[in-house]
Amino acid sequence: MDTAEFLFPSKLSRQEVKFEKILLIGSCLSETYAERLRESQFCKTCDFVLFNNAMKLPPKTRQEIADYDFQYVQIPLRTVLTDAIVIVDEKLSGTDSIDFLELGKRNIDLLLQSALVYGEDGSLLTLVSNFVVPQGHASPSLSEEDTPLDIVYIVRELNSYLAAAIKKYPNTFLADIEMIASSMGKRYFLDDTIYFYTHGSAQYPYWSDLEAAPYWTAPERGRIDPIPDLGSTYENHSAHFFNAVFRQMEAIYRTVHQIDMVKLVIFDLDNTLWRGILGDHYQPGARWPYNDGWPMGIWETIHHLKRRGIMVSIASKNDENYVKSRWRDVIDPSFIRFEDFISPQVNWEPKAGNVKKIIESLSLTPSSVVFVDDNPVERESVEAMLPGIRAIGSDPFVVRRLLLWSPEMQLARRTDESLRREGMLRQQMKREENRASLTREEFLRDLGATISLKEISSLDHPLFSRVFELVNKTNQFNTNGQRWSHLDFSTHLDDGGKVFTFSVRDKYTEYGTVGIVFIAGNDVKQYVMSCRVLGMEVELAALAKICALMREGSPNIAIGAQIVETQSNMPCRTLFSNAGFEEGEKGRFTLPFGREAQGGGHVKVEISS
Repeated sequence: MDTAEFLFPSKLSRQEVKFEKILLIGSCLSETYAERLRESQFCKTCDFVLFNNAMKLPPKTRQEIADYDFQYVQIPLRTVLTDAIVIVDEKLSGTDSIDFLELGKRNIDLLLQSALVYGEDGSLLTLVSNFVVPQGHASPSLSEEDTPLDIVYIVRELNSYLAAAIKKYPNTFLADIEMIASSMGKRYFLDDTIYFYTHGSAQYPYWSDLEAAPYWTAPERGRIDPIPDLGSTYENHSAHFFNAVFRQMEAIYRTVHQIDMVKLVIFDLDNTLWRGILGDHYQPGARWPYNDGWPMGIWETIHHLKRRGIMVSIASKNDENYVKSRWRDVIDPSFIRFEDFISPQVNWEPKAGNVKKIIESLSLTPSSVVFVDDNPVERESVEAMLPGIRAIGSDPFVVRRLLLWSPEMQLARRTDESLRREGMLRQQMKREENRASLTREEFLRDLGATISLKEISSLDHPLFSRVFELVNKTNQFNTNGQRWSHLDFSTHLDDGGKVFTFSVRDKYTEYGTVGIVFIAGNDVKQYVMSCRVLGMEVELAALAKICALMREGSPNIAIGAQIVETQSNMPCRTLFSNAGFEEGEKGRFTLPFGREAQGGGHVKVEISS
């Protein structure tokens, strides 16, 4: 299996990413990246800027920067540690010894300041690669390995420092090429078998050709022993390394932009969550299946998914009471509980129907769900009933890697809402149970819903990460489907636009930040809201309050809005008409001066800073 596919699986990807323009900043290694990218179909255009010694980057306009999908910055290790470290005997152990670790940290800070100037405001997605740790210990003796006299130790420590240092910069993430190199094997590409420990680039088979004609023209310069082809001495897999680096770029991009992101994983039980069939293979007196290997690996995986805010559920043809009574027998050690799964469906009904019921109970769409089942017939039936769902499970030894390493299963950053999502949805299910016993009016009054409305005035606002996440992942209640980059936010605010966000709580739970409203002049430019609070009329209460705020100081203005229909945004198409706006042509709506927005009178609205 190719290293790129092994480390960054593509099986869960559905939407293809096409890059228009990428910027590479770095040493000769980055120049090689640029050459390989131009030869591939990875992107249409690739610009390269050679970067050494904290040099000043050439000026670029805001629009030139905005044209890039992302920038990839590779700080040269040779510049970080300087060529002084090559003379190790004098510089590491003499009376004038240099503390190379502290030198490296200072240089990393200086180099980052210079190299990240194009994305310092967070408007450009930035990936910063770390350093490939040398293959063998470069220390004076065995007893001094993993000490400050060991170059391997120094580079490892600098990698940790770099990972912490880039967190100061907005919209900047680590591209871990050390992980790629360790996984594929550094012996297959890294040039430190031949070159400096601090060069950190790829070796090339053609190097051995430099010892022969036409490079050596005089006969007396010929070697006594001909040098074998370098590729036969050192097996070269540099192409695999470059492909993996490029796939890592794409994987980070997909995660940051939440492309094909997964919110829920639904597991079958027999031969999926454990080996064998519960009713057949776990009987007294029989030899039970082993738990070693993939079953235990899946149990641990479930906790990592929940840690990322990804929910887990069960859809199994079994008797629920029997499953619960035998759970601790089969799940041994008891790493997971039946209660860890939200809205489990364990019965003898068709599995596709049960999967659909789970998805609907959580107000999700099939495209945000992965279904894991060992039975190909069940996988096909679920895919047929629920187009867009992703079904896996044919090879149990692959499932864990797909669920943990696929970019669609990652988060760029954890937000409070993502961490509390499961608890909120469990409370939402209780809310829906209560709804059945009351009239709609009684239910809404009984909720005691309260909105906390805030204005986001800069990208430094503590809620910006959540706002950025919400606007770029919400499809259903999204009045025009627009996605926003950091630059889009900056431009909108610089042009005098406003961004309001609101959180919701009721007597059952706190739902966190669930809504965003973009205002441009006298227009509601875009309205985005999580569907988990849909049906509570909080969207109308928030809109009414925002319209009132827009008219402070200008009470006679008419307020405009627009619905741009997408494939998914049916739930929000009546928003403005329900609020009392008049519908015009091409999806335009107007709230005439003198008329207040209507709805959501049972909802309390608070304004907070």
